[in-house]
Amino acid sequence: MTAIPRLNAAALVDAGHPDHARELHALARAATEVGFFTLCDTPISGTELADLIAAYRAFFSQPEPQKAQIDMARTGANRGWGASLSEQVDPAANPDYKEVFDCGYELPPGDSLSDLAVYAPNLWPTSPAGFRPTVQAYYQKSTAFSLRLLAAIAKAIGEPADFFDDKFTRPMALLRGNYYPARPTWAGDKDFGIAAHTDYGCLTLLATDGAPGLEAQLRDGTWAAVQAPIGDYVVNFGEMLEMWTGGRVKATPHRVRGTKDERISIPLFFNPNFEANVAPIGSGDVILAGDHLTRRFEETYLHMKTG
Repeated sequence: MTAIPRLNAAALVDAGHPDHARELHALARAATEVGFFTLCDTPISGTELADLIAAYRAFFSQPEPQKAQIDMARTGANRGWGASLSEQVDPAANPDYKEVFDCGYELPPGDSLSDLAVYAPNLWPTSPAGFRPTVQAYYQKSTAFSLRLLAAIAKAIGEPADFFDDKFTRPMALLRGNYYPARPTWAGDKDFGIAAHTDYGCLTLLATDGAPGLEAQLRDGTWAAVQAPIGDYVVNFGEMLEMWTGGRVKATPHRVRGTKDERISIPLFFNPNFEANVAPIGSGDVILAGDHLTRRFEETYLHMKTG
C-alpha cells in the first residue's frame, strides 16, 4: 500500500455505492494513521479546476503595484493579496517565499460577529476579468463538497454522519490561492515556499496545477512527496480536528521547499463556525473554534502579530 492513499470521492460520499464500505475503511486509515490522502472522482471537474488555476495564474502574473491595491497588510485580517515573505509558519525558518490571495465567508451586515477578523469583508481585484465570479463559484462548490466529505470522515471514525452539519452553518472557510515562484539561487536551509507546519483548522481540500513540491512527514519522520494531477485533490487534516477528535484524526506536518519551476496551489481551509466547541468530543470542556483560529492567524501573518 502506498504511503499516501488515493481514494474515490464518489464512493465515499454515496452510501449506496458498491465500494462505499471499502473506501470508508481506507479513509479511516488515511485519517487516523497518515493524515493525508489524494482524492479522485469528485463533483468538481478537472476542467473547472484548470479554469480556476488559470484565473489565479492571471492574477498573480500582474505587476506588484496592481496587486498591492488589495494588500491585506493594510488590514487587520487575511483578505486580499499577501506579498512574498508576509507569512512565517515556522519561527525557526525564514518568512515563506510565496504570494497568496485569500477570500472567505462573509456574514450579513449587522451580524454580531461581522467585526471579527475571521469573517472580514473580502477584497477583490479589478482585474483580471472574470476572476471574482470564477473564485466565488468555486468557493460555493468546494465548501458544499467539503461538508459531504466531513460526513464521510465522521462515519469513518465512528461518529454520526451528521455530527459536523450544525457546526458548519457559518464556516470560517478560507479559500487561498498560493503562487510559489521558482526557488531562488540565494535560498538556504531556512528558506521554503512554506516551511514545515500543520494546518490550523479541520479539513484542507487542496487543488494544484500538478507541479511537484509538496511533502508530507510520515510517522517514521521521513518526508514523502505528495502530488496529484489537475482534477484530483490532496486532502489533509488540521490541528483543530485532531484536538476535536481526541487525537483520532492526525494533523500531519508538511512543507513546500520550492523547485526550479513555479507552482500554483489552491487550498480550501474548511473550518467550523466561530462558536463551535472543538474541545475533544465527550470531554465536557469548551474551546471555541474561533478563538483557536484567531490565535494561530495572529502567530502567522506578520501584519497580524500581536507580540
